[in-house]
Parts: sequence; structure tokens; C-alpha cells
Amino acid sequence: MARNPDSNPQIEKAIKVILEAIGEDTKRKGLRETPKRVAKMYKDIFSGLQVNPEEILGKVFHEEYNELVLLKNIPLYSMCEHHLLPFFGQANIAYLPDGKRIVGISKLARLVDIYAKRPQVQERLTNQIADTIMKVLQPQGAMVVIEAEHMCMIMRGVKKPGTKIVTSAMRGIFLRDIRTRSEALNLIMAK
Repeated sequence: MARNPDSNPQIEKAIKVILEAIGEDTKRKGLRETPKRVAKMYKDIFSGLQVNPEEILGKVFHEEYNELVLLKNIPLYSMCEHHLLPFFGQANIAYLPDGKRIVGISKLARLVDIYAKRPQVQERLTNQIADTIMKVLQPQGAMVVIEAEHMCMIMRGVKKPGTKIVTSAMRGIFLRDIRTRSEALNLIMAK
């Protein structure tokens, strides 16, 4: 019999152990299928581990364009690697092409998803997106700003719902030229 590609016996076993350790009855009707459901969910929410992010940006279009490109309010969902609780928010990506090539804008949103679908910290996620854009596209510069809420701050610990963490990564011209940085930040902030 072929193995179900959505199942992962190792994860299922681990979830069963966790449920038993907190005092639950894993044979209870509502929990019988939970280890399988969690294994299937983990396949999706950690699927970024199986994808090379540089390949997503690999196809470029040859276009003489050297003005700001900004993709705003890209929804993102990730899992904090410290507590395995979700964090969620929006990413904003700006880049200044080299005047010879651009990338399809959907590729930038996919890049966010690939890195977000890994155990993460928001700071690393922000840097990874900016660094990959710089490496693959070789633009004049890249900027990434992420604003997110972390369930580890809402459900546990300090329990501060509504707290948002903002991280930014600036590369190339966005570090050197205050006017370019200001233009991108003003456009990100505009409604």
C-alpha cells in the first residue's frame, strides 16, 4: 500500500505524545484524527523548507526601467521558531531595478511565502527577502519592511494583544540615499 503523501508518521507520533503529556486522551473522538491533521498542516505551513527561494526570482524580464518598484501589503503567515506559534502581518518590498531587468511582481509575493513557510524569526525573514533580491536581481537597492503580530506575545508571556513588531532591511541605494529611502517609506505608509 502506498504511503499517503500528506501523512508523516514521525510528526503524528510526536503530536500524540504531546497530547498525552498534557493529560489528554488521544482516543477521545475529537482528538483521534488530530495527529494526522497536524501532520498535514505542518506539510503546508513549513513547505518553504522544500523550495529554493532563488529559483523563484530566476526568471527576469529584460526591460529598461530604473525607477522604484513597490509591492505593498503582502499578507504573510509564519511560525515563530521559539514557541512554534504563528505570527502574521504584511510585508512591503521595494527595489530599484538596474535599468536592464525586472521581475514579475507575483514572484516577490512568492518569495515572501517561501521564507515565511519555515520556522522563523521576523528579523531573519526580513533580511532573507532583501538579501535574496539583491543576490538574484542585482538591483540598485532593495528594501523590505514587515509589520506583524506574534501569537507568542498575545497568548503567552506578556499577553499584549495588538502589539506589532516592525522590522526593516535596506540594501544598496536605500542605505546610501535618504531621498530614495524616504520615497519608498512614504509610499509604504500612504493608504
